[in-house]
Amino acid sequence: MAIKVLVVDDSSFFRRRVSEIVTKDPDLEVVGTAVNGAEAVKLAEQLKPQVITMDIEMPVMDGITAVREIMAKCPTPILMFSSLTHDGAKATLDALEAGALDFLPKRFEDIATNKDDAIILLQQRIKALGRRRVFRPIQPRTPTPTPITSRPSTSRETAPASRPPVRATAPQRASGKKYKILLIGTSTGGPVALQRILTKLPGNYPHPILLIQHMPAAFTPAFAGRLNGLCAIDVKEAQNGDQLRPGCAYLAPGGMQMMVERGGTHGRIKIVAGSADMNYKPCVDITFASASKLMGSEILAVVLTGMGADGREGARMLKSAGATIWAQDEASCVVYGMPQAVASAGLSTQSIALEDMAESIIRETARG
Repeated sequence: MAIKVLVVDDSSFFRRRVSEIVTKDPDLEVVGTAVNGAEAVKLAEQLKPQVITMDIEMPVMDGITAVREIMAKCPTPILMFSSLTHDGAKATLDALEAGALDFLPKRFEDIATNKDDAIILLQQRIKALGRRRVFRPIQPRTPTPTPITSRPSTSRETAPASRPPVRATAPQRASGKKYKILLIGTSTGGPVALQRILTKLPGNYPHPILLIQHMPAAFTPAFAGRLNGLCAIDVKEAQNGDQLRPGCAYLAPGGMQMMVERGGTHGRIKIVAGSADMNYKPCVDITFASASKLMGSEILAVVLTGMGADGREGARMLKSAGATIWAQDEASCVVYGMPQAVASAGLSTQSIALEDMAESIIRETARG
């Protein structure tokens, strides 16, 4: 059966074009349209769509308020359309925190000119969200990170790569391996997943953290700033030449590639433009590969929710260097593509639920 879609936008042109694009795919069906957030809430309850596309700025009720009400009354996967501005980035992050699962830049020229890439991307995102369960929104809170007080036990047995990865449980024992850095790569669903993990890390976390999130250049400064305000660790948008330091997370800037090189005590960040034919900017594969050459086996790399397979080839290089690789489990992913690619290739040793990920990371990497 076709995935039922509700299209919400105060622009009649955008409603019509999005509806036309959706109905071009035989696996998708537009069951209704709404001109504001209040109408969207009412139709979401009446029509029971499987996915909602939502504008942010609308009269009567804005998109963020509508997302919050829909998630409270009839939780539904919501894809936000957002402007590529600083204010648009902040509003989009508010919408994701309210319960929206994904976002796309609102580029009128791509929609108006019938650009193939934009059409395919929108259809793919809607289908991906239509297949996944809905998560309750993050409740704003003051983080209460778990302090690192002692070294972990050294008696865990690691599953061979040839076996299917197993889900880690909260009492899982650490391997006792020594680490220098934590790498986290993600895409669709990543902003919420990263917030859930990073807010649980203690301020005295003993390693630098590199974050690779597929995100436009206009969004990464706002996202880094938001995480920094919520977390006990420091979070910043990475800049070329940054010296890596423990207890600080460096978010790859949108539109660029983040690498690591020798320099300082823990290494140094190198930001490059990357080639024009790269699908992802930033790209998880590039950062993972760069770190594998510098830090070898002393890396814990985590692949979280996201579409596609970015991270798989980088994880392959990490595994060859002796690094430890984990994947988020299918049940807790918004989209299982990236973790599945790593797990199916036999590169990860654990598939871990999002709610268990922070505790597992703290336990595994506590040894400085």
